[in-house]
Amino acid sequence: MSASLSPLAGKPAEASSLVDIPKLLAAYADLRPDPSVPAQRVAFGTSGHRGCSFEHSFNEWHVLAISQAICEYRKGRGIDGPLYIGIDTHALSQPAFESALEVLAANGVETMVSSYGEYTPTPALSHAILTYNRGRTAGLADGIVITPSHNPPDNGGFKYNPPNGGPADADLTGWIQNRANALLENGLKEVRRMPFAQARCAGTTHEHDYLHAYVNDLGNVIDFDVIQGAGVRMGVDPLGGAGVHYWAPIAERYRLDLTVVSETIDPQFGFMTMDWDGKIRMDPSSSYAMQRLIGLKDRYDVAFACDTDHDRHGIVAKSSGLMLPNHYLSVMVDYLFRHRPQWQQDAGVGKTLVSTGLIDRVTKRLGRTLHEVPVGFKWFVDGLLDGSLGFGGEESAGASFLRRDGTVWTTDKDGIAPALLSAEITARTGRDPGELYRELVRDLGEPFANRVDAPATPAQKARLSKLSPQQIKGTTLAGEKIEQIVDRAPANQASLGGIKVSAANGWFAARPSGTENIYKIYAESFKGEAHLRTIIQEAQGIVDSALAEQ
Repeated sequence: MSASLSPLAGKPAEASSLVDIPKLLAAYADLRPDPSVPAQRVAFGTSGHRGCSFEHSFNEWHVLAISQAICEYRKGRGIDGPLYIGIDTHALSQPAFESALEVLAANGVETMVSSYGEYTPTPALSHAILTYNRGRTAGLADGIVITPSHNPPDNGGFKYNPPNGGPADADLTGWIQNRANALLENGLKEVRRMPFAQARCAGTTHEHDYLHAYVNDLGNVIDFDVIQGAGVRMGVDPLGGAGVHYWAPIAERYRLDLTVVSETIDPQFGFMTMDWDGKIRMDPSSSYAMQRLIGLKDRYDVAFACDTDHDRHGIVAKSSGLMLPNHYLSVMVDYLFRHRPQWQQDAGVGKTLVSTGLIDRVTKRLGRTLHEVPVGFKWFVDGLLDGSLGFGGEESAGASFLRRDGTVWTTDKDGIAPALLSAEITARTGRDPGELYRELVRDLGEPFANRVDAPATPAQKARLSKLSPQQIKGTTLAGEKIEQIVDRAPANQASLGGIKVSAANGWFAARPSGTENIYKIYAESFKGEAHLRTIIQEAQGIVDSALAEQ
């Protein structure tokens, strides 16, 4: 990346970098957002509303407004089944849960909270929604996940999952966002609310055992018999996240040689090593943040971690260390479609357009159909629901796949299942995922990839988001004929919000940032680092030239 590496990257978190939790919680309760300031309004991105209490972007008023908007959305759409709600271990998640329940109970919503106050991984909540809705056409369930995912300890996040169990689409989140902001502008006068103690004891509030419902069903997704029979030694670092108490029951239920290296829960996440920019970030694919996990390499056949809401995975193979997300996604695709005979013969492979082209080559060799979509896991939901997609994955280490019988497992990202799949792969093939990746690139070519950021004004960002193939004047990319230029995803013709240019052995995609005055260039080459650098250089020239046109 073009951003400079912090001297703190990969080092243990220092006391000065730890968030003051009491002050953070006080800011959540005391600071009120100003809806006339864009940065303080409710804003649903690809993964819900996120922000920081200190910055007036994730406070009690936001949660109250969003919760009321969801209640009104449910009522207007006739969604009257139970609402499943879960939280992760970020400090702001518990007060946000309390605020949300106050509104849900006051609106008479049947709400399913986690038994014993247990934390709830995103996939366990998606699993709960789908399990309840199976075979139903009315009285459908939906859910709320309170998490900012892998982001820093001072962040909060709030996501809505409709009855399909996956991330909400743009039309839905747009409605919730607009209604929530209208409620903010009106001083929350239309928000219905009751005290938390009363809400927790309300007749509409019920407990649900997410943990055992998920764990006991997991054997229908992963072949634990082959793992147990091969005696694969596994280590897992839950990173103090929502799945921290799930791993021991998984090991016990399926008789696995699985060691949980830490069950520490610390809202400051002071056990982490610093990410590339010197911030604490629970990103299981970052070598800087995952120094503790990487240290497990020689102690286990395979080791893995998940981010704070357990919807992303990080894999450490004994042969190669921490795997890049794109590398493991490619191995997963190759393995799953060879070892899931009950899946539909025409089940396809889902990937985002900025994921590696190696997945394209693996898919072609398998004789399967590639389903290439814009950024966002929501694009895989329908295919996973009906089994027409066996797998859906994105470059940021988020993925889910079908049960072994070819039916839906989760329609949101699941970090736990891909992590455990690494052990199944090792057990069945006798080679760890790192070794299998080397075999893939020996046969299909080795990808070299990078992402760079470049400055862009708001006006230029707007032009980039509407860039058309006709505006790209070049005919070659790094010495090769340009074969394809797209501004819409091949699988569903949804807008990319940018452009992707492809040649035989390389490609680049350019998209504006949603939060910063920059644009991002993703690039990949199958001809080496020098070729990759040329692609990036030419990509910047092509995009800058297009942006300069009026």
